[in-house]
Amino acid sequence: KNIFISSAEFKYPVLTSNELKNLNIQSIANDDSLLFMWTTNPHLAQAVELGQFWGFEYKTIIFVWNKMMHNPGQYNLSYCEVCLLFKRGRIPKPRGARNIKQYIEEKRSIHSKKPDVVRENIVKMFPKQSRIELFARSKNKGWDSWGLDVE
Repeated sequence: KNIFISSAEFKYPVLTSNELKNLNIQSIANDDSLLFMWTTNPHLAQAVELGQFWGFEYKTIIFVWNKMMHNPGQYNLSYCEVCLLFKRGRIPKPRGARNIKQYIEEKRSIHSKKPDVVRENIVKMFPKQSRIELFARSKNKGWDSWGLDVE
């Protein structure tokens, strides 16, 4: 049977919360920087804790992605993932667009791939800053990309 398996463990190696905490994020983040972190609803508290552990202050949910396909959850059918925004120091300048919408509706594709429009929107909001994507699925212009799928 063609069975949908959503668990990341079946797709690629995963890190525990403690292993993520051991990543030296401070060494690659500027004193004034932003951290955009994707999380699923069941891992929201862990994500906030991780961002704070890395020395960032939680600010808001910057993006809500309606994947337009549900995942069976423990309590309901889950359609959305959220991207959290954390800040270290001051908001990096110069600022770009401030009229970027929080809500994104785009059909999910391969496992863990986030919508390209989010990356594009981050560039619009902060066009001059250096950017790095950890656990990237592909290389993207204007970004340093680190991940198992990046050659």
